[in-house]
Amino acid sequence: MFSPRLFNSYFLGGFECATHRRRDGRRLDLLAATQHDLYAAADYERLRKHGIMTVREGLRWHMIERSAGHYDWSSFLPMLRAARAAGVQVIWDLCHYGWPDDIEIWDSAFIDRFARFAGAAARLIRDETDAVPVYCPVNEISFWAWAGGDARKLNPYCRGRGPELKRQLVRASIAAIEAVWEVDPRARIVHVDPIIHVTTLSSRKQDRIRAENYRRAQFEAWDMLSGRLFPELGGRPAYLDILGVNFYSDNEWFYKGGTIPLGHHLYRPLSEILEETYRRYDSPIFVAETGAEGSARSAWLHYVASEVRAAIAIGVPMEGICLYPILDYPGWDNDRPCNVGLYGAVDARRDRPICQALADELERQQVIFGALLQEDPERDSLVGEGPLGRRTAM
Repeated sequence: MFSPRLFNSYFLGGFECATHRRRDGRRLDLLAATQHDLYAAADYERLRKHGIMTVREGLRWHMIERSAGHYDWSSFLPMLRAARAAGVQVIWDLCHYGWPDDIEIWDSAFIDRFARFAGAAARLIRDETDAVPVYCPVNEISFWAWAGGDARKLNPYCRGRGPELKRQLVRASIAAIEAVWEVDPRARIVHVDPIIHVTTLSSRKQDRIRAENYRRAQFEAWDMLSGRLFPELGGRPAYLDILGVNFYSDNEWFYKGGTIPLGHHLYRPLSEILEETYRRYDSPIFVAETGAEGSARSAWLHYVASEVRAAIAIGVPMEGICLYPILDYPGWDNDRPCNVGLYGAVDARRDRPICQALADELERQQVIFGALLQEDPERDSLVGEGPLGRRTAM
């Protein structure tokens, strides 16, 4: 029987915390847009009622460091202290698509500045809490490199610079990890990126090769971090501490075509993708983001949870499933209501409406996983052993 070792609950909740600038120049702040920054304590208590004791959160770097080396933690400390008071474990995103306005992402100064910020954040968290900290240095390096460096869907809105942006974000992530470990060697490091499947209906060999090359590109950032690819970037296995994999209904598609529908004969079961990813890196792994919109929410959780159990059955030690986002939020590009969460927007009574169908399915899955998984009485001490043991073994 598999025993999870990393998190305080098997099901996690993720708070959308993107802070990038839109093409029109407007900076997004999803923590403010969902009012989670104001109601963090109440939000943590809501999740506790559902047995969710671990969450994904984000620091808003652009608000904390408006000028180089000067840190204003007032936007962050209330959330940090609310989590501590609630006994909620947090995975902290240090950079979730946004950076301060006075630096250029392509410059080497971006790497140095981010490393100093990461070290300062780690020092503050170390001094405020006793728990072993968990950090995601740069959220979704591969997706960001594609969306910001090739597709012009995300800042810095470029084309033809995806590989360059990916290497820059890897360098920044490595520098941040070292800065964090210098302050707190106990810290665990999560790297989050989508897992995908890409194939083709074409019978042409060249089309099949292109589709497979595109599919394999999902591993490039992790390969760089581990030193397998472009070792001159400084990667090494110790950096690939914990893998967080994101999976949504549109993560499988035909090369230069549309989404592969669930149930199609070319749709690849999530359990197979999880197994391939785990076997490739042999690092602890969990679903860091998954969810659906509207009435599909509960059915999607049913599918993902079933596939996670199938992965466990074939020997993949899946550490958890994060419902993401856990709150409804306004869409990035048009502010439309995205009804994806377990809870909705704050109402006039300062309450949040619940999606009862998703809550019922979550409770059902918790019962199933509770019977499947064996609690480890040494979980807390095991959480702290990972990076230090892996580093000294290098």
